[in-house]
Amino acid sequence: MSKIKTAFFCNNCGYESAKWIGKCPSCSQWNTFTEEVLDKGNKTVEKWDDYKQEKRNAKTISLSEVVTTEEKRIKSQDDELDRVLGGGIVPGSIVLVAGEPGIGKSTLFLQDGLRMNQLTVLYISGEESEQQIKMRADRLKIKNENFYLLTETSTQTIFQEIKKLRPQLVIVDSIQTLQSNMIDSSAGTVSQIRECAAEFQRFAKETNTPVFLIGHITKDGAIAGPKVLEHMVDTVLQFEGDRHYAYRILRTLKNRFGSTAELGIYEMTGDGMRVVSNPSEILIAQREDQLSGSAIAATLEGMRPLLIEVQALVTQSVYGTPQRTVTGFDLRRLQLLLAVLEKRGGFQFGMKDVFVNIAGGIKVEDPSIDLAVICALLSSYEDSPLPHHICFAGEVGLNGEIRAVNKIEQRIAEAEKLGFEKIFVSKYNKKSFNPQAYKIQIVALSRVDEVYQQLFN
Repeated sequence: MSKIKTAFFCNNCGYESAKWIGKCPSCSQWNTFTEEVLDKGNKTVEKWDDYKQEKRNAKTISLSEVVTTEEKRIKSQDDELDRVLGGGIVPGSIVLVAGEPGIGKSTLFLQDGLRMNQLTVLYISGEESEQQIKMRADRLKIKNENFYLLTETSTQTIFQEIKKLRPQLVIVDSIQTLQSNMIDSSAGTVSQIRECAAEFQRFAKETNTPVFLIGHITKDGAIAGPKVLEHMVDTVLQFEGDRHYAYRILRTLKNRFGSTAELGIYEMTGDGMRVVSNPSEILIAQREDQLSGSAIAATLEGMRPLLIEVQALVTQSVYGTPQRTVTGFDLRRLQLLLAVLEKRGGFQFGMKDVFVNIAGGIKVEDPSIDLAVICALLSSYEDSPLPHHICFAGEVGLNGEIRAVNKIEQRIAEAEKLGFEKIFVSKYNKKSFNPQAYKIQIVALSRVDEVYQQLFN
């Protein structure tokens, strides 16, 4: 009998230590270490040699001998998922999808699995029964004879069923509910999550079968489990959204097969997740009354141009300390823009409350919306509404200059497609596009005070 191996793990961040320590060196939390069994002495590795015909021989070869071929991808029936993954599902890849409870992770991948009727799909659930999954599938109204269910938490039983069925796509809901008998600890612990993920990673790579792992998040928003879980998988997707909005965003945090700047937008309906093909229309409020404090920004998420509505409210401060409140925007960036307006424009925001909101419930990190934020602030400050037919794309520097932004042609084309008549950009972007190629009027300016004179004088 081999010796039983144990280690101590931090319940907060997953840091591993050979002995118990009071304070975690990684996350600085106290009394979070618990002892877990790593190896009970009877560990056996699952063999997948007979799963496929071709054998993989491990040998050392020169880099010049490697033959590069175009990577084959499996096209799902979900255009947004294909875009986020970089063009489709890569065979043999393992994808981790995380999000808040109730956000719609299970619904999205049950829907996508049912739509891929050209593949044999196995949906493994450790949280719900067959009846619960069947009720959700009936609500989705999608029929698929090649879709199979397995409600099990033991990885040994799961792999026995996989060898019988030989699926072409595996969806696991969720990785925190699985349990391997090689580890003597309860499901959801750091060692169990790592071991179960390692077993599925071995299965995916040796059988060339794509695997989706649905995961939980902690109250801080991080993916539950050890940090090594994110390193083990090929792609990490974040499914986010606000419960009070019907829209959900699928972001890429890590992708070995594509860009990490892409995102997909869905709308939660009674029949499941609906793909939003033109998100600019839902992010711009359709209103008839002209109200102050609203400006339209031309931003970019990955390769996709978006037009979003920036709302600002500037009021006289009632309390001693003025408030600065933002939703979907960086608070420090707002403070920087307010300082620029005070220093370079002479506007007194020091004794005023300032509120900024990105309509639609999304979070924007693109600096190109700086100009729209400043124009929304000035519109509310002057209590003068901006015209409906204009939008903005420009970064604002500390000296009040309007800096150039990348991919300005795509932003201009998106604004023209949605019917805008005028767009304000930086004059340093003029070399990047041909104004005669667009019907929209392009106003190129260099400073914030020039924008103020154009809009309010």
